[in-house]
Amino acid sequence: MPNAQSTTLALIALLALANCGKRPTEPEAAPAGELDCMARAMYFESNRSSRDGMIAVGSVVMNRVQSDAYPDTICGVVGQKNQFAPGVMSKAMQLSTAPLIPGAAKAVAQGERHPRIGNSKFFHAAWYKADFNNIHYVLTTGGNAFYEKRRPEHVTRRNPLPASEGLTGG
Repeated sequence: MPNAQSTTLALIALLALANCGKRPTEPEAAPAGELDCMARAMYFESNRSSRDGMIAVGSVVMNRVQSDAYPDTICGVVGQKNQFAPGVMSKAMQLSTAPLIPGAAKAVAQGERHPRIGNSKFFHAAWYKADFNNIHYVLTTGGNAFYEKRRPEHVTRRNPLPASEGLTGG
């Protein structure tokens, strides 16, 4: 009859063999459909020549995915009615005119976030003048102003910030 030590060693060896060839630190890739949905949000909502704008839009999408108030998939968030540009899920994209989008979508799906987006879940066109007392602006980039909704007494930036670019990698 085997002793406890030999049984434990045999179990450790079996577990090691079961994980043979796997890379435990490699992040799981988003399914192709989810990457397409992220690319669609970036394509239809950002200035297509601004990587910062694309990453910021993607960061908002991912903040919503992480929130209990929104669907828990990228496609669920992007396809939510009246949240993103009309036709975001059905219009044709011309990715040849926006070569940065596939790489930016993949980068966000793998964990990159815009360094100034924080917990922001909202944005509007930078030219739009929103007149609400609960908007706290955190970033303007890629033609959009990004903001958090806060209690009015906690809002310290009521106006969009000057546009900034060149803060994301890539």
